[in-house]
Amino acid sequence: MLGKLTAQPGDKILELMQKFREDPRPVKIDLGVGVYKDATGRTPIMRAVKAAEKLWWEEEGTKVYTALAGDPGFADAMIELILADTLPRSHIAAAATPGGTGAVRQAFELVQMANPEARVFVSDPTWPNHLSILDHLGMTAIPYRYFDSATGGVDAQGMLDRLAELRPGDVVLLHGCCHNPTGANLNTAEWQAVLTVITEKRALPMVDLAYQGFGDGLHADAAATRRVVAQSPEALIAASCSKNFGIYRERTGLLIATTQDSGKTPLAQATLAHLNRQNFSFPPDHGARLVTRVLTDPALRADWQAELEEVRTGMLALREGLAAELQRLSGSDRFAFIAQHRGMFSRLGATPEQVETMRARSAIYMVGDSRINIAGLNAETVPILAKAMIDAGV
Repeated sequence: MLGKLTAQPGDKILELMQKFREDPRPVKIDLGVGVYKDATGRTPIMRAVKAAEKLWWEEEGTKVYTALAGDPGFADAMIELILADTLPRSHIAAAATPGGTGAVRQAFELVQMANPEARVFVSDPTWPNHLSILDHLGMTAIPYRYFDSATGGVDAQGMLDRLAELRPGDVVLLHGCCHNPTGANLNTAEWQAVLTVITEKRALPMVDLAYQGFGDGLHADAAATRRVVAQSPEALIAASCSKNFGIYRERTGLLIATTQDSGKTPLAQATLAHLNRQNFSFPPDHGARLVTRVLTDPALRADWQAELEEVRTGMLALREGLAAELQRLSGSDRFAFIAQHRGMFSRLGATPEQVETMRARSAIYMVGDSRINIAGLNAETVPILAKAMIDAGV
């Protein structure tokens, strides 16, 4: 049987990481992997998380399974962080998952159970794993125009034109903030226009919220998701704690299902628990306990928010520094969009050939579509990247 398996496509980012490790040059820059790094290249454990972990180590008295949907306190704390008072708790079902990826997978399976004919409309481009999971599940993915490579912004009209093709029961996958891989976000008016079409077409909005706090702040980054939930009869949210709590390896996520009809909540909650049971039974708990402690302890929460703000403003400073250096070298403001993007990522507009040139000449590693992880830079490497871009003809 094993001999009948077919080779699966390689992961381009993992392949890029391997090439980076094998590069012997003393000065090299990794802008490919989507993990936050500080100025020294480390991914540190946040202060509040470390403190919460010490407290939990002292208090934890058992390693017995948690509930199928995870610890209720974790769901309550995350729902408050993401939705605040947008909907009463009785209108919200939630289940802990192995990371944001687990939440995305469970959401797609929930859609498939409810409507096997549902098509999922995804931004072009989007996080590659969205498409990979949909393909694995045999679900139909419909791309909608999103990124305008000429301006570095959102092609809102192109997006609306494709969403006009929605059918009742289809799903629209939206990035709640800090769009991956482009860094370009819808503005308030564009969000409203998109929501109007989704509602009129009786489609289901699904929000992937992986970077809350990395863009314009915790509350600002949740504003679009709250608008979606407030205006939609039903909505799904796949939330990740990997980035904003820095607990990548703890695989901590939450799938949220909201409805304006609280009578539907019990069935939705039971279905989320059922999906967990089928896929991995009980969800991981350690990371969820740490997040819960941080969010419910006033002192820890204040320290976490302060450190998260340092992370956010640090990335903004790198964006502004890169845009300014490119303007100085090129004598043009054509790279101003980099400072306007939000989150860890931006798409520079370089061709695959130019990306390869920067790797060969300057040991700068980025994905072939020129998506870069801004957090992979520091004050010393910003000028190196800017010069390499200009020299490569970007």
